[in-house]
Amino acid sequence: MNSHLDFLSKAAAAEHRVILGLMSGTSLDGLDMALCQINNYGAQTQVHLIAFDSHPYEEKFKEDLRSVFAKDTVDMRLLCGLHQMVARVHANMVNEFLLANNIDKAAITCIASHGQTVMHVPAHSHILPWDIDATLQIGDGDHLAALTGLITISDFRQKHIALGGQGAPLAVYGDFCLFSDDLKSRVLVNLGGIANFTFLPNGGSFERVFVTDTGPANTLIDAWVREKFGQPYDPDGSIAAQGKVNEWLLQKLQDHPFFKVPFPKTTGPEAFHMDFVYDILDHHSPISDVDVLTTLTYFTAWSLSEAILQQDIAHGYDLYVSGGGCRNATLMSFILGLLNKDSWIDTSELGIPADIKEAVLFAILANETIGGNRKTFYGNAYIPNVCMGKISFPV
Repeated sequence: MNSHLDFLSKAAAAEHRVILGLMSGTSLDGLDMALCQINNYGAQTQVHLIAFDSHPYEEKFKEDLRSVFAKDTVDMRLLCGLHQMVARVHANMVNEFLLANNIDKAAITCIASHGQTVMHVPAHSHILPWDIDATLQIGDGDHLAALTGLITISDFRQKHIALGGQGAPLAVYGDFCLFSDDLKSRVLVNLGGIANFTFLPNGGSFERVFVTDTGPANTLIDAWVREKFGQPYDPDGSIAAQGKVNEWLLQKLQDHPFFKVPFPKTTGPEAFHMDFVYDILDHHSPISDVDVLTTLTYFTAWSLSEAILQQDIAHGYDLYVSGGGCRNATLMSFILGLLNKDSWIDTSELGIPADIKEAVLFAILANETIGGNRKTFYGNAYIPNVCMGKISFPV
């Protein structure tokens, strides 16, 4: 037997596995890393965080990624090279992270790498000649494995599509394993570049679990702040707090065709981008930059809240929020008001810091790949019962 296969076979039967989850989202700001000790599988999964960190990308690397990210036309040579370079950058960050935390690589079962999304086009959003959902993440797993010396599981989204999903959101698999509760129903919101939520009904039944993308989270807010205010994001929502919502602009934003697509659904910056905003603004007298930002922030809150309110979810649920958007006080105030909720809870209250929750969730996906029972996710008409990820050996 191949020694790596023998290693994985023994790891699957072991008391626990140590998996390094990697996540780089649509904000393109850097790599989140979460080293997890994971016991058991499925609904019995338990995670202990050993170490975690976020490493920012250099500005030139961000510019290279933005030049191919969610673009209809790209330099194919650059895209091809970035498939390797993303893996090389991530491998360097992994090696530095493990060295800084004095982690012996021999103790690590594998890396779980999401990669870097450069295109996400569900069938409802494109004019391709085929009725297919499509997504593309770069950051080759073979390069990452070879440069770190660690087995790498990557490219999780393709199997999801192959078995009837849209490639996103995948958070539901980890959310269900970690955060289901017998007594309390929970809504877990993630505010990254795109917003999504998972509904976990009390009692732990996967049949009634629901997950969907809802629209933009930080993608429009951050892009507008970069262009108009020269900052990477709106710190604490303090800029948006100075403006007022423009009702005309809000209505035009709400007319986006995504909101007419039935749930569950997925989307990305390919649908919500600055050209979409500018095309609307071109048909109106000038609106102040601050008021546009306030309106974009409210629009983000509206799209999330409207999606939650349209579901068959009783009001007696606890609202948990993760992702960079939870630090935007103006955005969170809008969301709470629209949902008629008094408060929200940081996912750190469940043992997982909000900023690295998605990195942990991909570690859980890799854990399921190694030894999970596919019956864990059986019985939900909207969520594929699927084992995801491609395995790359170091040599």
